[in-house]
Amino acid sequence: MSSGKILALDCSTEYCSVALLIDGEYTERCERAEQRHSEWLLPMIDAVLAEGDLALRDLDAIAFGAGPGAFTGLRIACGVAQGLAFGAGRPVVAVPTLLALAQATDAQRVVAALDARMGEIYLAAYEKIDGQWQAVIAPCLCNPDSVPPLPGDDWFGVGSGFGAHGDKLRQHYARELGVVDGHAYPHARHIAALALDDWQAGRSVSASDALPLYIRDKVAFTENERRAAS
Repeated sequence: MSSGKILALDCSTEYCSVALLIDGEYTERCERAEQRHSEWLLPMIDAVLAEGDLALRDLDAIAFGAGPGAFTGLRIACGVAQGLAFGAGRPVVAVPTLLALAQATDAQRVVAALDARMGEIYLAAYEKIDGQWQAVIAPCLCNPDSVPPLPGDDWFGVGSGFGAHGDKLRQHYARELGVVDGHAYPHARHIAALALDDWQAGRSVSASDALPLYIRDKVAFTENERRAAS
């Protein structure tokens, strides 16, 4: 792995994770935070920096899981990454969470899906070509009954979308899917690895330009919609 010092954060699901990547070596923290990401995140950052004996100004870049994912969690991760990067004068790398799920596998073709609640999923598909991920399906919000088609076969299905809607997705992708892991979630370790490549390729941004990737505008049903669905 190429050299570099990357601090990565992810709050896109019920898990809160932080990873410090220093020249190919990782220091990590991960907790099931539920709704307590704002309480856990900064102490976890302090812990990995102390273990790595680094200050923020020693970093090359700060990365975060940009989404899609939980609305509040994305805002927390982005805001903290921006604040730390602004104070330290460091660039920011926004890494798609579904791409981080793909990075966590050993597969060459990955369809990643996160449970988006409200009966929907966030989905994307990636294929690794010459060591680089290429998007086959860009991150989107869809119903498990009407997901985009996948070309070819032997796709690795990963993420909580398969855990929540695995039967429907397996039925829809009966010929395309191979192995499925419905328990995986985005992790800061894989965000750090992807961010290192982006930083070295000049694909970082200033703190003020870092943004979450929101796909869904609506984050909850109204009371009338809940009654209609019951």
